[in-house]
Amino acid sequence: MILETFSSPIILFFVLGLVAGFAKSDLAIPEAMAKAMAIYLMAAIGLKGGVSIAENGISTELLLAGAAGIALSFILPFPAFALFRSIGGLNRTDAAATAAHYGSVSLVTYITAAEMFEAAGLPAASFMVAVLALMETPAIISGLSLARREGGGSRGQLIHEVMLNASVVLLVGAMIIGFIAGKDGFEPISPAFEGGYRGVLCLFLLDMGLIAARRLSETKAITIKLASLGILLPVVNGIIGVVLGTLLGLDPGTAAILGVLSASASYIAVPAAMRLALPQADPGIYLSMSLGITFPFNVIVNIAFLSWLAQVIG
Repeated sequence: MILETFSSPIILFFVLGLVAGFAKSDLAIPEAMAKAMAIYLMAAIGLKGGVSIAENGISTELLLAGAAGIALSFILPFPAFALFRSIGGLNRTDAAATAAHYGSVSLVTYITAAEMFEAAGLPAASFMVAVLALMETPAIISGLSLARREGGGSRGQLIHEVMLNASVVLLVGAMIIGFIAGKDGFEPISPAFEGGYRGVLCLFLLDMGLIAARRLSETKAITIKLASLGILLPVVNGIIGVVLGTLLGLDPGTAAILGVLSASASYIAVPAAMRLALPQADPGIYLSMSLGITFPFNVIVNIAFLSWLAQVIG
């Protein structure tokens, strides 16, 4: 499973971008195309999340897990932000953008964990796909809130700016559309949003790899302290997710998946949102943290640990 994950074209395109960027290649994605890809990815993620909720129905377990996921996604960026500021030494914008990644989720990490748990006889409830979708946006709202929390401006202005930010409107709006349309309504447009999704995602991560490598080469901002936080946060966040899921009465497989979602760091939805909403934030920091440090740690070590923890306390 680990080998399959790291041989995925999606990950390899990011690696290609990193290699090309560090090698100072003139390979580049036009800015207009990069923005269009970000818009497409967020619309696709929102639509598929809404369809998943409509298809799986709204049960008590889904409501509990969904509420827990939303709460975690909202809350987890705040301690992460404080750590990135105090220990990591990041400025407000970079700390907020990076913290948002640690409240949102990684689809590939989720897929890897779900397949590993299934093979181990510890399947998670199918509605956790909907919980994954619900956990995409709240962390973006928290990250933008933290970035905008300057001395000036009222609380009302802050809420208006955050809630009506283009990326938030697109993700939430697309999810509502997917929920209303359902599986049958989504079917006619699914070729555009499913058939082309992975291809666009590959090109998007190629662009983000190029940006991350070039910014990282310029800033040299990833210190040992930041790298350590990239490992500490997924462990602590994952434990919180597993314990909360167990307290809510979820079965061990489902509680473990909630822990994996809490531990994962987004490298699709949040980078796309930050690219639109906080272009001044450094992708060399937040992408290197989420995809370069936290993602491989989760896949190689943390998924197995959270599975063990869920079975021990479940």
